[in-house]
This record gives sequence, structure tokens and C-alpha cells, in this order.
Amino acid sequence: MSDERTGLPGLDLDRLRAHLDAARPGLVTGPLRGRVVAGGRSNLTYVVRDGTGEWVVRRPPLGHVLATAHDMSREYRVMTALRDTGVPVPRTHLLCEDPEVLGAPFYVMEYVGGTPFRTRDEIAPLGPGTARRVAEELISTLGVLHAVVPEEVGLSGFGRPEGFLERQVRRWGKQWEASRSRDVPGIDELRAKLAATLPEPSAPAVVHGDYRLDNVLATPEGRITAVLDWEMATLGDPLVDLGLMLVYQQQPVGIGGVPATSAEGFPPPEELVAMYAATTGRDVSRLAWYVALGCFKLAVIAEGIHFRHGKGLTVGAGFDRIGDVVAPLVERAHTMLEED
Repeated sequence: MSDERTGLPGLDLDRLRAHLDAARPGLVTGPLRGRVVAGGRSNLTYVVRDGTGEWVVRRPPLGHVLATAHDMSREYRVMTALRDTGVPVPRTHLLCEDPEVLGAPFYVMEYVGGTPFRTRDEIAPLGPGTARRVAEELISTLGVLHAVVPEEVGLSGFGRPEGFLERQVRRWGKQWEASRSRDVPGIDELRAKLAATLPEPSAPAVVHGDYRLDNVLATPEGRITAVLDWEMATLGDPLVDLGLMLVYQQQPVGIGGVPATSAEGFPPPEELVAMYAATTGRDVSRLAWYVALGCFKLAVIAEGIHFRHGKGLTVGAGFDRIGDVVAPLVERAHTMLEED
């Protein structure tokens, strides 16, 4: 999309400029132009520029209700905390929690170049060697994140690791009850089995919460330049990140094409798991449970979108078919638990 002065829903460039001039004098030196970044499923993302500098603005979706579901301060805090670690994150510039400026809280961070590879058509031209390098960087970056000591970067109170897995099952179970509009065979049994077979948790770490290939930016050479979309980050069992990543690899939800992780050169799941184990030294012997939890979580999210779409409350490409992925996710979760 070409740059615009107007027509940016949720972003008043004049009000943004006035706020930046007051809060960060000298950051912006010319008139702002902007564009909406496509691909986000939750928070709205814009690239703004003044002819010299370029930044990214993030804010909740229009008409959002639950502030906790689109927590700007959470994303800002974790990226700011990780800025001097080995985890590649954009530099943060400003957090504004005053809804009077843009109609909702927002933050501003640096613009980082790179591509969030979503489909095989996007990554295949780079060749199998580069696809493999992207995968290796995806795993090594996750290992670096999970090696961060929260207390050393000011994140000691960022979450409650104790009882994390039990709360995850309970939380997504409650979400399912809130979205229940049809019979989904096996989902109640799945919730009960997950709760009854909790693994001994891995040592707590910073958890991204939605770690997958299209939530990172990568160069044409296969180097990861930034990890994005930290709105679900917390402290807890880091194996939930690996488990959910594997769910996305085999059963992507709503990408609108053949997933990039199926490109030639991209390693199969078992090889990715071996890479992670070698990188982190963590015990992955019960990873099947975490994959099952990831399936349950995505099934609940997809069912929620299906429920809202049926009521005309959600629009978007592919949302009319997203309900079709729920049953396969539940089925796969049961299969994983049988293997656990």
C-alpha cells in the first residue's frame, strides 16, 4: 500500500506528531506519512515516516473492549527489557497509555527490515538452503529467549511461573465455554485429559506466547532481524512456545496459502525438536503434551473467531472457513496425548 496522509483508521498523524514532539523532542523532523501493515490478526500496526526516519506504531484494534487482550504496555515492557540481550527485538521509543491521543494506548518502536514468511510461495524463491537457515535461526533465537534470566532484565514480576500449565488449561477451558456455540466432539474430553496429565514443568523462562515463523522478520539470506507480536508474553514453562510452534507448522490457522514451513529445505518437526534440545539442554520427552495443549489453544481461538464471524462481529479473509480447522486440531491433540 502506498504512503498516505489520510485514510489511516485508528491513526491520526497530526495528533501523533504533536504527542511525539512533546514526549520525544527531535525524534520526528518532518511531516509524517503512514501506511497500514497487512498481516496482523490482532493489534493494528502502522509504518510512519518523516522522509528521514521510519518507525512502527502499534495500537489495539478498533472497537476493542478487553484491554487485557491487547496490552500495549505488556508488549512494550518485554521488548524494552530484551533490547540488550541476544534476542533480536526492535528498539522501543515511547509508550502512551493515554487514550485521548489516538483513542487507545499505543507505542512507537523502530522500523526493522525483514519479511514475515507466511506462505511457501514467499520463501521458496530463496532456495532450500536459505529456508533451512531461517529454521535454524528460528530455533536458536527461541533458545536465546528461553535462556534469558528474567530477574537480570527487570522481568521478575512479569508473570507467575508457579502453576503455569494448570492455569493455561483452565484459562483456555474458560475461553472455550465462552465461545461454545456448537458441538465439537472430543473437546471436553481433551480439556479433562490435559488437566489430568500435566507434565513436570520445565524451568521457567520468558515465554513469547505465539512463537512462529510469521511472527519473526527474516532477511533474504535467512537471518532473523526481529521477533514481533509479544502481546501474549509472560513467565512460565517455555516448552509451550515450542509446542505451539510445531502445531502451526503442521496445521496453520488462517494464513491463506500453503505454509512457508512446508518449503523445501525447512526441517521436519522432529529435527526442529532435536535442534531445540541440543541448543537449550531442556528435557523434551513430554513435548507431545505441549503440542496437544497448543492444539487445544488454537482450536479454542479458531472457534471463538468462528463464533464471532457467525454473528457478523468479525470480518476478514478466510474467517468464514476458520471453523473447519477446529475438529482436526482436537483430533490431533488426542493423537498426541496417546503418544505422550
